[in-house]
Amino acid sequence: MAEKFYITTAIDYVNAEPHIGHAYQKIVADVLARWNKLQGKEVLFVTGTDEHGKKVQEAAIAAGKDPKKFVDEVSKKFIKAWKALDINYDRFIRTTDKDHAKVVKEFIEKCNDASDIYKGEYSGNYCTGCELYVTEKDLVDGKCPVHPNREIEKISEETYFFKLSKYKKFLLDLYKTDFTKPKIRRNEVKKRVEEGLKDLSISRTSFDWGIPFPLDKKHVTYVWFDALINYYTATREKGREDFWGQPTVHILGKDNTWFHNVYWPAMLKSAKIELPKTTLNHGFLTFNGQKISKSLGNSISPITLVEKYGVDAVRYFCLRQFSFASGSDGDFSETALVQRHNDELANKLGNLVSRTSALAEKYGIKKFEDQEFEKTHSTIILEKEVGKLMDKFKVDQALNKIFASIDSLNEWVQNKKPWENNDRTDRLEINQGVLYNVVQSIREIARLLSPFIPESAEKISKIFKTDKIKKAPVLFEKIEISKPNLNKQDEPKEIMEGITTIQYEDFTKLDLRVAEIKKAEEIEGADKLYKLTLNDGTKEPRTICAGIKEFYNAKDLKGKKIIIIANLAPRKLRGIESCGMLLAASTKDHKTVSLISPDQDIAPGSIVG
Repeated sequence: MAEKFYITTAIDYVNAEPHIGHAYQKIVADVLARWNKLQGKEVLFVTGTDEHGKKVQEAAIAAGKDPKKFVDEVSKKFIKAWKALDINYDRFIRTTDKDHAKVVKEFIEKCNDASDIYKGEYSGNYCTGCELYVTEKDLVDGKCPVHPNREIEKISEETYFFKLSKYKKFLLDLYKTDFTKPKIRRNEVKKRVEEGLKDLSISRTSFDWGIPFPLDKKHVTYVWFDALINYYTATREKGREDFWGQPTVHILGKDNTWFHNVYWPAMLKSAKIELPKTTLNHGFLTFNGQKISKSLGNSISPITLVEKYGVDAVRYFCLRQFSFASGSDGDFSETALVQRHNDELANKLGNLVSRTSALAEKYGIKKFEDQEFEKTHSTIILEKEVGKLMDKFKVDQALNKIFASIDSLNEWVQNKKPWENNDRTDRLEINQGVLYNVVQSIREIARLLSPFIPESAEKISKIFKTDKIKKAPVLFEKIEISKPNLNKQDEPKEIMEGITTIQYEDFTKLDLRVAEIKKAEEIEGADKLYKLTLNDGTKEPRTICAGIKEFYNAKDLKGKKIIIIANLAPRKLRGIESCGMLLAASTKDHKTVSLISPDQDIAPGSIVG
């Protein structure tokens, strides 16, 4: 029987929409799942959403919706985002799923049978953002360090406790193993556990949005005691029972380290269920040094990024830019994303595919055993080296190893010059042999890249699937980020979501003009973008790609007067050259966007300022 590999991600709260911080974790998990499938293993990959608790109930009330309807709507947005990022999970689990509620009930009853649950009363500081009681020593200036913008609540309520303190020695023994990775996270948890453990409050009466607590109908289950069990629930499905107890990897952000490395193993031990093999607690993605979050107003939509740059450019950047296995944070930068796309995907991989396919079409390929080539470009050795890195979850280094091989192949082609002297039969055969070996290596490299950039890897495989090779279309278009037409020394320092951050002194340098929308068209494969054809008062129509599709019908845009920034450098979106940017206003939650229009019947081309 094939070896089994079970991998999960943290399940995301549905009080807010997905951002690139959520996406980073899912991309890494997807790569690990695909890699293990490539190695012939039977894989189960689970992700999902965490839909209970006070925080979610408050978000639903704020939106004026029933909690179930609210979580149904937001959960769909996570599903849509992961589809856009080509996340190939086996189950998207929701904590509102019926089978999960059943497993939670059974799990609590097992802990109760172990005499690990008792009734009491709890008073303390509660952070709704964390869904957690916070001790006085953990507060910073009276606020939760993770959610400083939220007020700490003083709560006193009847509750059921789980005897977490009973498992102190068990947990400290666990930290002598590789259960918690990386070591820096393990040491942090170990230190806190050594200081002592208090029993865990696992039920609530102050709100009702949760799984009914099976031991008392007046209570609902504490969201973390409910949510953690999702990993076990997913293996209770028929035919998937054998995955639990096989190599199991939980991928988590470092803010979840305590819950998954203290609560979760103690809960499993109480319920007499085998522990997972490893928890991988990675760092945050930050923007300008701050954790990406809705509350800080710096969240970046993964769907927006995919629409602008393409799915594999986003995946590649997240996997190559940040050191996942080390647990360190990484600062997100669209400028760096574009640079890696252009320098590595376009110039290195794209160039190798384009040049090799063009030469193979022109001159053909012919099998030739070249010991020198095999010695320096063995893909068997390459796969073993990449495999060792992937086994240690060093995905960035694995990609680096593959691209070092791509660099070597580009250099080999350049040095061998298979385009020279092909009018001579003897030289033509040698050159065909050079191209044959390079083609064989590209085929294997495409296979090794398939977990990382699956869409591009499939395109490469199709180009080289037979020996009758045709010149490949451009695999990776070069990307330019639009900026105002300013002097170089005046260029803004930061770019977010492809929009230039404009300082006050730069504002007068912008060319703001009135334009009239003559046509609004759908763009194939784009969920948010319209292609707008504008009359801006010049002889030639202007084209702008605008992300307003979810707020306006195309037919309602025709004839509408808008304000545009006319002196931005053109950039390509979805293969369309967009020349400028329109101005719009949005509510703080970005649920409503309104185009800025002149209130008089003013001619297109009129200057705004």
